[in-house]
Amino acid sequence: MSYSVKPSRFVTAKTSVLDACDRSVVFGVGIVLLVVGWIDVAWSNDENMVDFDIEALMDIEVTSVSKQVRKLSDSAAAIFVITQEDIRRSGATSVPDVLRLAPGINVARIDGNKWAVSARGFNGRFANKLLVLVDGRTVYSPAFSGVYWEASDLMLEDIERIEVIRGPGATLWGANAVNGVINISSRHAADTQGSLVTAMLGDEIQGAVAVRAGRRFAENSYARIYLKTTERDETERESGGDAGDEGDAQRGGFRVDLQPSYKNTFTFQGDFYRGNFDQQLLLPDLAPPFVNFLNDTVETDGWNFLGRWRHTQSADSEFTLQAYYDFNNRNEGFADQTDKTMDFELQHLIAGWDKHHVIWGLGYRYFETDFNGNVAAVLGDTRRDDEVFSFFLQDEITLVSDRLWLALGSKFERNDYTGTEIQPSVRLMWSLADNQKLWLGASRAVRVASRVEHDVDFLQTVVPPVPPFIPPVVVRLIGDDGYDSEQLIAWEGGYRVTVAGSLMLDFAAFYNDYDDLRSVGLEPPVFMGTHVQQSIRFNNKLSGDTHGFELSAVWQPTETWRWDLVYGYLEQNFDTRNATDKLQNGEAPRHQVSLRSQYDLTNNVELDVWLRYTDQAHAVDGRNESVYQIDAYLSADVRLAWRPNKNLELALVGQNLLDPAHPEYIEESFTLPTEIERSVSFKIMWRPW
Repeated sequence: MSYSVKPSRFVTAKTSVLDACDRSVVFGVGIVLLVVGWIDVAWSNDENMVDFDIEALMDIEVTSVSKQVRKLSDSAAAIFVITQEDIRRSGATSVPDVLRLAPGINVARIDGNKWAVSARGFNGRFANKLLVLVDGRTVYSPAFSGVYWEASDLMLEDIERIEVIRGPGATLWGANAVNGVINISSRHAADTQGSLVTAMLGDEIQGAVAVRAGRRFAENSYARIYLKTTERDETERESGGDAGDEGDAQRGGFRVDLQPSYKNTFTFQGDFYRGNFDQQLLLPDLAPPFVNFLNDTVETDGWNFLGRWRHTQSADSEFTLQAYYDFNNRNEGFADQTDKTMDFELQHLIAGWDKHHVIWGLGYRYFETDFNGNVAAVLGDTRRDDEVFSFFLQDEITLVSDRLWLALGSKFERNDYTGTEIQPSVRLMWSLADNQKLWLGASRAVRVASRVEHDVDFLQTVVPPVPPFIPPVVVRLIGDDGYDSEQLIAWEGGYRVTVAGSLMLDFAAFYNDYDDLRSVGLEPPVFMGTHVQQSIRFNNKLSGDTHGFELSAVWQPTETWRWDLVYGYLEQNFDTRNATDKLQNGEAPRHQVSLRSQYDLTNNVELDVWLRYTDQAHAVDGRNESVYQIDAYLSADVRLAWRPNKNLELALVGQNLLDPAHPEYIEESFTLPTEIERSVSFKIMWRPW
């Protein structure tokens, strides 16, 4: 598809990224790196320094690729693991910021409390091709098949790891796992015994406190509880002044892990949350001046409960039964929304069939969504109930012992929007040597319609009249009850290698062929007496492809110094079947680079430097379908931490240090554009007992 790019006030064509940066800060970061190099020589004989282990990175156990425990090096998918140590040393304050560590993941902060997160393109506030799970619980709104990230302010210290898959995961995880899967796994309750108190204070995080307590209450029985509160400052308006988007969030929860016998383990966990997030909106209005400025507060609350039983029948057979309930409520200026989800899943692993490793499962999910809009947003029916039935089967076949494996599988789903969906995949893993792995994959995935595409009637904008002959034009975005599933055929491949125990390389390439993508088309205008109504209807008349590659590298020049490099390249091409149809998907940067240095100055002092380059990108303004360009930017985070004893850590963290403020994204709906500011914060981690 061809379209014109509307110039944005964000674009500075004659100014390079570095020219826009504060040169003194750039110089300071360079000096820090030089000093680190000198200190490395001086402290190279310290026996107490922490020892990074490159080999252990390839042996990290993951479950997201095959729904069973596998080493990362043996996983036939583009997977990247973010560990608890990565999270701690990143200095990140939210899950979206943590996800910037991974290749192929597009993260952009919209304002003081909103993020756009996607995988391999199609980014946006309402990105809908990425499946996010927390301990096996799907985190997304059925209204738009995406994530309200501000409602997922997890306690980062309780995360064991985040498994990030780029590419389809639909064969095991189902519809909407189109471009990627993010599986957040919290720590076992046995690993969080004792107490933990964290506190953070800064100019962006104006106050954050978290408290956790864990204990063993019986043999092989552990529990923990936590409470967290966070207050974020407002960002800066792109046009100048404060953006009025400050917010506060509170969260609490528990986890219990039991093992009454060798064959049975139980996990019970739950969370509750509430939040108030300010925003400034420009809502369309049917009366002059045809736009209404609104200082709004988004009020959110919710809770969830999950139970999981794992039964080991024998050395070759294991059953897992999981159920959860999730309630989310959201009230804001143009709509009130309540989502209720109930989910059941049975899974059976069979490992004793000669050279076959079989896993199969059954699932049932029930959604209830209530949506009450005002003049700007209406759904055809206030309430809708939907069901999804599913079955999956995958067989991993050993073709050559310890050398070659073939995985064949498919997921079969029945939903109320598009009926039956079949999502097969085939993957091949070849162990060239103990330190070299090659994999290939081909998959089909679908993204099922959400309530918005099916039922919405959304007042996008009102074009003022031009007297005396042209009346106001009311532009409405409307759903289509015939909206079909978006389809993907994906081709992937990758190569992993470790060299001399100090260098690890992980390369993945992909070609994604899309059909029936979401687009919008113009309906014939209708004269309504006082105005002209121009409707824009959702449709599936967009096709296209994306291709690219991602590289992650870890280099350990000394026992106490580690470098992490992540690079992602992405090309996106779209073509409509009708000249009046328009792209209704956000895009993503062509180039993304992340370079991190983790250095242990002494056995109790850490210095971490994180540089990121994000290429220019386009965003679609949902109010008028204009395409804006977001300029490229370079950012740097620095963390200096000191541990005076094993129970106390003090850290000074600077984020986005290279310029006073920069834009990262423009939201598709009514929120005014903002810029993300430089910030400095101080953090304490204390374990009283």
